[in-house]
Formats: sequence, C-alpha cells, structure tokens
Amino acid sequence: MFSRVHRFILYSGFFLLLNAAAFGSSDTNRGPGEVLIIEHPQATHTFTPQRPHVKEMVRTGLLRFTGKSSTKQAWLSILSTNDVVGLKVFSSPGRNSGTRPAVVAEVIETLLEAGIAPRNIVVWDRRISDLRLAGFFELAEKYQVRVQGSQEAGYDPTVFYPFPLIGNLVYSDLDFGKKGQGIGRNSYVSKLLTTQITKVVNIAPLLNHNAAGVSGVLYGLTMGSVDNTLRFELDEERLAQAIPEIYALAQIGDHVVLNIVDALICQYQGEETSLLHYSVPLNQLWFSTDPVALDVLALKQLEKQRQTANVPEPKINRSIYTNCAVLDLGIADSSKIKIDQLTLKSTLPVPQRDDSSQSDSKQSLEKKKLPNLSTGSF
Repeated sequence: MFSRVHRFILYSGFFLLLNAAAFGSSDTNRGPGEVLIIEHPQATHTFTPQRPHVKEMVRTGLLRFTGKSSTKQAWLSILSTNDVVGLKVFSSPGRNSGTRPAVVAEVIETLLEAGIAPRNIVVWDRRISDLRLAGFFELAEKYQVRVQGSQEAGYDPTVFYPFPLIGNLVYSDLDFGKKGQGIGRNSYVSKLLTTQITKVVNIAPLLNHNAAGVSGVLYGLTMGSVDNTLRFELDEERLAQAIPEIYALAQIGDHVVLNIVDALICQYQGEETSLLHYSVPLNQLWFSTDPVALDVLALKQLEKQRQTANVPEPKINRSIYTNCAVLDLGIADSSKIKIDQLTLKSTLPVPQRDDSSQSDSKQSLEKKKLPNLSTGSF
C-alpha cells in the first residue's frame, strides 16, 4: 500500500536531482505534464456561469483531451459503465468561489449520455452541509444522482495513512474518544472511497489557499478523503509531506481518471470566503490527468493576478509540489508543462442568466497560446 511513500522517504534527501516520471491514464492520448485549456470569453457574465457556453466548453474539452469523436467514447476510454463515478468538488466556499454547479451539471449530463446510471454518479466532498449550501442537492434532484459527504460516510478502520505526530482529534474523526497507544496517529480513508466509488473525476476551483498555495486538485482531494487532518493543515512541513503521501494511496490517487480545474473565475485572496472583489473572470476550464501540473499552473495564475492587483504575495509552500514530483504524481517544473489551449468564439450577445433558453450558437475554434503561464521554472 505504501510503496510510493517508502520511495519518498528513501529519496527525499536528493529529490531535486530526480526527473518526474510518468503518471496518468494510459487510455488517453495525454501524458504527464500535458494540460488542455478551453476558453470561452462569454462563459461568465457578472461572475455568473452561462450554461450554454459552459456546456460547449465541457464537451469540447472531453473530445479534445481524449481524441474521441463523441462524449460517450471519451468517457468510456477512461472508465466503464459498471464504475461508480465520484465527482469530487470543493464546496465549502459556496457556489460562487468553490466548484461551480454549472460545470458539474454539464459533466453529469455527458456521463449520463455515456451510459453511466444516475445512481452510479456521486457528487461528493468532505461535508454534506457544504454540498447542500453550495447547491449540489439541487443537481441531485434534477439528475437523480447521489450527493454524499466523505465524513458522513464514515472512515475505514483498515485503510489509513500513518503519521508519527498525534493529532488533535475532533468529533468526526474515527479515533475520537478512544484511549490507548497509537491513538491519533492514523488518518483513515473514507468508506466512500474504499467501498463505493471506483473512479474519481476531480473538479476543483481556481482558488487560493494560504497554507497549500491553491485549494486545488491535490489539496482538495487529499484533505477531503481522510480524517484527522488538522495536524497537517496547521504546519507547513507536515502538509508538504502529507499531501503527496496521501494522494499516493491506492484508494485515492489511483482512482482518479481526470482532473478538471474550474477556472471560470480566479479568486486570488480569501480562501474559503467568497470575495468577488478579489476575483477575476478567466472563463476557462483546464483538463489533465496530471494533478501536479494543474496545481503548479494554478499557483502561477494566482501569482499573476495578485501582482496585477498589487496584492502582497504570501509565502507559497512549494515543497508540496516538488515532493509530489518525487512520488511520480506529476510534473512540478512549469517549463516542462505542455499547454494546448483552444478559444471558443460565439457571435451571440452575452446572455444575462445561466438558465438562458437561447439555442446553442455555432462555435469556431481558434488555437491560442497562454501568455506568461507555461514559461520559466517553478
């Protein structure tokens, strides 16, 4: 279970000399360090996602990323109709700054078209209460899919991440209230991942995080999958070790078939508090099987927006991402990340609401390079 973890410990003294190895799904034509960015200039209006354009972005992204001619073929190249597909979202900041329901809705629709049964689609995050407040129960009712919290599902006593430091346990932790040697040293994986979900599609917002740098695909999935996490989040070095080692667990990282960054809006200050005055519409969705590359690009984009807004730059815990590269989880050197970007254009005027009844417009594709994002060292 912990072979990658052991490798990290062995190589930690000289990891800067190592090259990141391949990580990702062999079923797609995308390798480590490859990121697809789909942009539509009208994807948002007054910070509100516009569903017709988001729909086109999701579908174009899936086809372009997998090289398939239909969304059904795209999904079935990385999962099967027998899988229980968990759509991991980051819901605590709410529907404006967290993962946006409009993006998740379009992912659900394409999964349904691929033949995945509604009850085999699970929108999940750490807490049910956050999912409800962010609007995901409305999606569940509309599409008849499930919504679950990893915390409410309970934690598996047989699958865990051991760490020497004893944590300050809270009520929801499996070991809370127990006495004895070693109590509080383990972070147990949610039963949602060990007994139900077989494939994970990780959909994370482009949102800053003071400790991890970005509330991205790595932080969101790892801290949302296990209990007893306070001991990591309060210490920079522990977090830099825990995130890659938890992601490397077979029950977590090995389940991920696709990562999508909801970059419709970039919030560069505020963490889980929705602060639109510290936000910029990017009108983008990012696709990759490489979680490290996505988070590294997110860090660069957040830094760029802070510089533009003349906001002080916080100290970034970059060890998280270099350590991830040591464990072969992805590419942390931004100069080695390959970006494929497409911009979708529409001749329609900007719609006023995301439930607009206007018919889908004809779209044209224009290849475009992303300036000042993929160059330079991390």
